[in-house]
Amino acid sequence: MASIPTYIEGQIAREKSLLENLMDFSFQSMVTPRMLKMLYSLHLLAGLIVAVWFVFDGFKSSTAEGLLAMVLGVPAMFLWIVYCRVGVELLSVIFRTSAAITNSQA
Repeated sequence: MASIPTYIEGQIAREKSLLENLMDFSFQSMVTPRMLKMLYSLHLLAGLIVAVWFVFDGFKSSTAEGLLAMVLGVPAMFLWIVYCRVGVELLSVIFRTSAAITNSQA
């Protein structure tokens, strides 16, 4: 989420970059919420690569196995997308809940 910039003695406080946040050993800022889109897309890409690999491997064995891998690959990819989406949404909810709890106690 974008936050409203705060003014400290006439200067605008800037947000830390991703690399600066990764090297924050005090863990004052969370990096994972900023990376959720990238994690989701990487998992979808990995699922697609695995599905295509199974199809090619199936066709390498026989035509029937390749066709079976293609037919079963579509619902398997759908289930993988649902699984990844639920996991990323769960992470998002956890971080939003954490932010809400932190803001309410301040």
